[in-house]
Amino acid sequence: MSSILIKNLKEIVTMDRERTRLKSYSLLIKDNIISKIARDIKVEADEIIDGSDYFLYPGLINTHHHFYQTLTRNIPQVQNVELFNWLKYLYPIWSRLTPEAVYYSSLVAMGELLKTGCTTAVDQFYVFPKDQPKELVDEEFRAAQEISIRFHGSRGSMSLSEKDGGLPPDSVVQTEEEILTDSQRVIEKFHNYKPFAMQRVVLSPCSPFSVTENLLRESIKLARNYKVGSHTHLAETKDEDEFCQETFGLRPLDYMEKVGWLGDDVWFAHCVHLNEKEINLLAETGTGVAHCPVSNQKLASGAANIPYMLKKKVAVGLAVDGSASNDSSNMIAELKAAFLMHRLIYGISSISTEEVLSMATNGGRDVLNQPEIGSLEEGKAADMFLINTKRLGFAGGLSDSVSALVTSGDSQIVDITIVNGKIVVRDGRLVTIDEDKVAEKANKISQKMIDG
Repeated sequence: MSSILIKNLKEIVTMDRERTRLKSYSLLIKDNIISKIARDIKVEADEIIDGSDYFLYPGLINTHHHFYQTLTRNIPQVQNVELFNWLKYLYPIWSRLTPEAVYYSSLVAMGELLKTGCTTAVDQFYVFPKDQPKELVDEEFRAAQEISIRFHGSRGSMSLSEKDGGLPPDSVVQTEEEILTDSQRVIEKFHNYKPFAMQRVVLSPCSPFSVTENLLRESIKLARNYKVGSHTHLAETKDEDEFCQETFGLRPLDYMEKVGWLGDDVWFAHCVHLNEKEINLLAETGTGVAHCPVSNQKLASGAANIPYMLKKKVAVGLAVDGSASNDSSNMIAELKAAFLMHRLIYGISSISTEEVLSMATNGGRDVLNQPEIGSLEEGKAADMFLINTKRLGFAGGLSDSVSALVTSGDSQIVDITIVNGKIVVRDGRLVTIDEDKVAEKANKISQKMIDG
């Protein structure tokens, strides 16, 4: 049995039901579980960390991402276009994805997440070029295991190409039979139903404008037969709203209700263009939301009414979205963006730093239906990160440990990240991979894809 004892912490931000904060407490990890939290723990441990200068937080949970997009960040031609034109430019570049590209882009994205306090990540992979092996998503699971992040991998899909009235080109779509057959394979190969699972599978048709109605119906049926979650983009832009009304005669959420896509095993990315009645329907059905504030701002998609969602007790998680629309995988930066965005639009009392942190911890837990993550409590998963309060960026700002995390700091790189009881970031550097070599390799692959 391995053990880590973090002694005499300056403050533990537990994010338990009462949002308790504990000063000068210690925390003991045994194997992958938080064994004890107490004022003074006197035991031998494999590693002892002096926590007297550190704030300790639960690991952050990223509920929506596209890892492969780390290879297509900051391309000048798509810096000033909205979603549909952005996608049309990037689809041909993404059609050059290879298994190697998926593997290295995943390491880049997950590495950034771990370095910014994220311990659980969802990725939606939906681009399957016709000239490549169909097992591309397997490379994400391989990378996740190597880098040691808790991973919910979404087997995404696109079945509606331009010639059939959709948005993506034919080069990156698959038939419904191909999609459903491989979705079943991925579930059976990778999904772990046990508590404290490090890898789970989600089924994730890309969006209402890139898949058929039949695929949505069959996908949710397959997911529910296997008791796995379902996820898609929804109500991200006004263009999508117009597409759904012209094509289906329904607003996006009404369409998803029609095809059976509401329930506590479903969550939608974005939900920017929903009215209060539609948000009430999410609350009534237990359907979750992945909030992506940076992406929504960068693509000028709009601002989801998160304060109203939280008021109605919708399960809302935080997410960085794809790295070509962010353009980073920085979870702590996402906290600040969410906080400032809603203060600006909905008013000074619309949201607090603690509510934003709750989205990124408790909200992610609820969206993913993995109750053992999202807070620091005895018996929960040992997923957490530490920040040294003696760093220059926090000088003069230590009165509130949560506000310090969300609004302060000269860097969002944390000092230590622990996932499943294992230290994966130490002194701000990844310990499971050589991050410099990964960056070098990813840059070469990226340039090759962009050059064509």
